[in-house]
Amino acid sequence: MTPGVEAKGMSRRGLAAGAALLPLMGMIGSARAQSGAASTFDRVRGNKVLRIAVYAGALPYFQKDLATGDWSGACMSMARDLAKVFDVKLEYLESTYGNAVLDLQSNKIDLAFALNPTPQRAISISFTQPMITHPFGALAKKGLAPKTWDDLNKPELTVVFDIGSLHETAARRYCPKAKLVGYKTSDECNLALQSGRADAFIQAALLGLAAVGKNPSIGPYYLLTNPTVALPSCIGLQREPDTRFREVVDAWLAMNRGTGQIREWMLEGLAITGVSRDQVPPALEF
Repeated sequence: MTPGVEAKGMSRRGLAAGAALLPLMGMIGSARAQSGAASTFDRVRGNKVLRIAVYAGALPYFQKDLATGDWSGACMSMARDLAKVFDVKLEYLESTYGNAVLDLQSNKIDLAFALNPTPQRAISISFTQPMITHPFGALAKKGLAPKTWDDLNKPELTVVFDIGSLHETAARRYCPKAKLVGYKTSDECNLALQSGRADAFIQAALLGLAAVGKNPSIGPYYLLTNPTVALPSCIGLQREPDTRFREVVDAWLAMNRGTGQIREWMLEGLAITGVSRDQVPPALEF
């Protein structure tokens, strides 16, 4: 082989090797870019803005005034108070419970209130300590005042739930002897209860109380015990190595739970739906 040909071959091999390295170099560059991105703590304090998800029609957490565009509700009160801690202003992104996880992943928001920390969600985002613990209970026909799950776990009773919800999971686990009937929506469950086709409707406490606020004739709402079935509701955050932002939010949550302020915010949010304080079961803790 002539020197010219050898040199040409070496050049081609060098180019091929360089081309093979390009994807790896891109990955390294991407990793460096990600590691160099500002953390939520630094971004919030630097931009003086706290970005949150808001959900229309999600009382007692959020409510939008269609005339003015203003937002109210328990979580709005919490967000305004948390913004004071960081000395920043609030920005809102109208979202849904389902989309809030994606909004956090894509850096559209800094936090999302009132998310249950399911294992599937925890793969993608981080969670704070519980904001509230949300217990389960039931709306029941007049004359039936259940206190425990066993009070509804009877063959002569018809217990309804909205299909695919955690209400269905709880009903099937704790009321297997009852006649269980699923409906597509909560409104259909309420209609079944009001029309006498159901004896009880399994619901999480805040949803059940909100339903009573809208239509007092279907109340009262009963918390069920033995066992107490309750799920934590947390604040969702971006998953990141810098934990300072989460530590501040956790400290804020702990202080406001301890002083009873979170319960006060939740009661004020329920009041928007028409729920008076005496309609809230004394045993219900936020």
